[in-house]
Amino acid sequence: MNTPGIQTQPSCADSTDRDSLSVEEARGRIEALIRPVAGFEKVAIRSALGRILTENIVSNIDVPSHTNSAMDGYALAGSELPESDVKAFEVVGTAWAGRPYEDSIGAGECVRIMTGASMPRGSDTVVMQEQVEQDGGAVRIGTGHRPGQNVREAGEDLSVGEVAIPKGKRITPAELGLLASLGMAELKISRRLRVAFFSTGDELRSIGESLREGDVYDSNRYTLYGMLTRLGVEIIDMGVVPDTREALREGFRDAARNADVVITTGGVSVGEADFVKEILAELGEVGFWKIAIKPGRPLAFGKVLDGVFFGLPGNPVAVMVTFYQFVQPALRHMMGETHIRPARFKAPSGTRLNKRAGRTEFVRAHLGTDESGQMAVHKTGFQGSGILSSMSRADCFIVLPPECAGVEPGEQVDVEVFEGMV
Repeated sequence: MNTPGIQTQPSCADSTDRDSLSVEEARGRIEALIRPVAGFEKVAIRSALGRILTENIVSNIDVPSHTNSAMDGYALAGSELPESDVKAFEVVGTAWAGRPYEDSIGAGECVRIMTGASMPRGSDTVVMQEQVEQDGGAVRIGTGHRPGQNVREAGEDLSVGEVAIPKGKRITPAELGLLASLGMAELKISRRLRVAFFSTGDELRSIGESLREGDVYDSNRYTLYGMLTRLGVEIIDMGVVPDTREALREGFRDAARNADVVITTGGVSVGEADFVKEILAELGEVGFWKIAIKPGRPLAFGKVLDGVFFGLPGNPVAVMVTFYQFVQPALRHMMGETHIRPARFKAPSGTRLNKRAGRTEFVRAHLGTDESGQMAVHKTGFQGSGILSSMSRADCFIVLPPECAGVEPGEQVDVEVFEGMV
């Protein structure tokens, strides 16, 4: 936007900026520079929750190890199931989980069986206990059953030699149970990624300090701490670094010497970035400086010494948006994780969304329902990049592509839920 009579510079108020990268271009440049870190550690499976596997986990047993009943009921030969009438079977014994019935089942016989118990010889079918009639020492079974029902075959879940969990998978509670089912006590995982971060800004105060006029509390370090903690990285919090050339140079040096990744907040927007640009030119390189997104246009990426550098904006919401969209996927890749990008799906917008074409916008939103009870996504109030409460009320992003020029209520939009972002 130009004001008559003066020459203006591109700003975050503009819908387009030829110097800004698209979201996909920025992601491509990040992916071209980063690599998974070297090193691993071997830990007990209970200590592996949230960590990343460095090798395939191959099953050395069948899971389940034996063919067993999926229900409490009666085990019998499927070939003897009645086709047109009720048939009586003599109950010749009981099979318990861990205490199998040792004999074979003959014609006209069945065995009372519990869930998880091994199938007796001569049987291949289980009829649920709720679907029989008791008749003294026998049970009566009607029609409508099929051979092989309610039985779990040996190796049905995993067979010997099969990859149970692939390399690069983040360990969740489901993986812990799966590892335990294989009898594994420990496994190899990637070493923790070391991430150093600090804030810049003479107006920033730490919690517990008094605020003078113009001061604000440094919320960004706490937001970053929370997002990094959930990722499972090793955190180096360097506090607030003063806005002087020497202090920033020393801060960057210390961070890069002790960490794989350096993250800063503030000091990267137009008019603030001269010191940072100068220092990065001296200690490393800058891959890009601006992205065509809202919020979060001023995002710096590059190298400091041997470390990867991300310079995030100063506004609290812009910090979270740029972290989730660019920094977190990069860190997860450096940790060795494979499935990184959160799933997107379509949902109708519950509200009108104003937008000018030109930039990708990430709208803070909440998944809910409309007046008819159908799923809908609603923005969480005012979308200013400093309104952190709008993130607190949100559980997803509405992602509006550059070509979008506004959305009417009921129109389908792309949604990314926060849960998929770790």
